[in-house]
Amino acid sequence: MQAIELSLWKRGIPVTLSLLKDAIKKDKPVNVTSPVFAKTYVQESDRKRSTKENLLTTITVLQEFRPGFDFKDITYTFLRDFEVHLKEKGNSVNTIAKHLRQLRTLVNEAINQGYIPSDAYPFRKFKIKQEKGRKEFLTLNELRRLENLLVSDKRLRHVLDAFLFCCYTGLRYSDFCQLTPENIIRVNGKRWLYFKSVKTDVEIRLPLHLLFEGKALAVLERYDIVTDFAKIGLNSEANKYLAQLATLARIRKHITYHTARHTCVTLLVHQGVPITTVQKLLGHTSVRTTEVYSGVLSNTIIRD
Repeated sequence: MQAIELSLWKRGIPVTLSLLKDAIKKDKPVNVTSPVFAKTYVQESDRKRSTKENLLTTITVLQEFRPGFDFKDITYTFLRDFEVHLKEKGNSVNTIAKHLRQLRTLVNEAINQGYIPSDAYPFRKFKIKQEKGRKEFLTLNELRRLENLLVSDKRLRHVLDAFLFCCYTGLRYSDFCQLTPENIIRVNGKRWLYFKSVKTDVEIRLPLHLLFEGKALAVLERYDIVTDFAKIGLNSEANKYLAQLATLARIRKHITYHTARHTCVTLLVHQGVPITTVQKLLGHTSVRTTEVYSGVLSNTIIRD
């Protein structure tokens, strides 16, 4: 208890009975370093796997920037130098912003657990800069090129079909990968897709027979089991195959599985579907999020 008290006193943290109890209960190491604390917090937290991976990536980048850094090192100057370091490494403005947001999460947790005094919060005057990202989508012509692409390789065909299915339904990669036969139900004899979004936990209902003239159903019929269709491996690997498919279809865009979601929104808006309806189809809690996704085609502007 004396060691814990001295450790807190040295860091300028007022010692309270609750802090002592908390330190003993959790058996906190007295001289724990910032990276050790961060990794332990990430591993023990109930955050989603993707969020944990992002946090751990930021911790690795931080250790490359300042090996063995401690809590007292994380100051306004530390943040500014870290930002410059990331720029010199060739990172984009938004990638730098992502790392800084992850660091802010770790700093907030360190303050909550008493490792950093609240009055030493380094982000108080530090502004995280961010640029408006471009939401890449496919035009109707580009989508048709993919639809008409002749692919003999089974793996490439599987990745292409999954991508087209997501273009017709607006599914995220994470939602597509969790599909099972139970997600396809019949309402008045017509097939609907019912599922709960992995990211937002929102229940989504899609009339497959109405969206894009039922093209999603045509893709589904090529596969005996929905679960097998949904098994397309890691996102990064699937995106590499998508790059090959884009080249074969003469599409000069960097496309990923999330491009399918952007494409779905853009084409629905182009067809005249109200943005609030598109919001419900995508499972967004705010229509502002949907508006960010909806690119505007030149034809849409001319028609309007």
